[in-house]
Amino acid sequence: MIDWLQAHSPFPDTRRALGPETDAPGLLAAGGELTIERLQAAYRRGIFPWFGPGQPVMWWSPAPRMVLPVSQFKLSRSLRKTIARFRRTPGCELRIDNDFPTVIRSCADKPRDGQDGTWIVPAIQEAYGHWHLAGQVHSFETWIDGELAGGLYGVNVGRMFFGESMFAHRTDASKIALAALVCFCRANGIDVIDCQQQTEHLASLGAVPWSRERFEAHLKQVVDHPRPEVWAYDDSFWSQLTEPPASSPESPLLP
Repeated sequence: MIDWLQAHSPFPDTRRALGPETDAPGLLAAGGELTIERLQAAYRRGIFPWFGPGQPVMWWSPAPRMVLPVSQFKLSRSLRKTIARFRRTPGCELRIDNDFPTVIRSCADKPRDGQDGTWIVPAIQEAYGHWHLAGQVHSFETWIDGELAGGLYGVNVGRMFFGESMFAHRTDASKIALAALVCFCRANGIDVIDCQQQTEHLASLGAVPWSRERFEAHLKQVVDHPRPEVWAYDDSFWSQLTEPPASSPESPLLP
């Protein structure tokens, strides 16, 4: 059985989350409110809300936890070429927090294999919109010729970034935003990006599974550190990516 949270009641010990042998591995609790205070308390402990339309708020602490150590980000040759072309093409720009409402709506509207509907329900959009205005939820946005081509959003607590969702309207636009997030994190002393769930796609980018104990130990070390003061993307951040190989195959232009 999981706990049913009342207003202002604390979260249970994350070790009480349902195990892999259940129908909902990682489910910890249900109920409660989606206030900034509740969300802040949750993320500091590695807990996040995830629920569908018509469902109560459900809180999760999956184990193992997929994380991307930013030092291990795998930049393919084709993506490196795409980023280089993006940087030198007039009308292409990486922005942070320029249009968060559209980013989160686009993430909610993106069709996903094996999913009917979205977990980014209106209540989530509203709650994270308020948290964004409070300065702890941020969007990384790929702009091409004045249009939002792709991006991602996530939560910042201390020196930790929790990735939430991404979308792309044009080829590689979300990957460019992710690479920019990695660069921003490297430049600002954020060593790990939380990816929540294990997927082959995340693994191909360098994400690895951590035990709950390791993940929570890392959180204790970083969540009380001062968070980055300036959330704006400087072109110099791209230098955080390693130099490209001597010869790489050309990648197609962004369509």
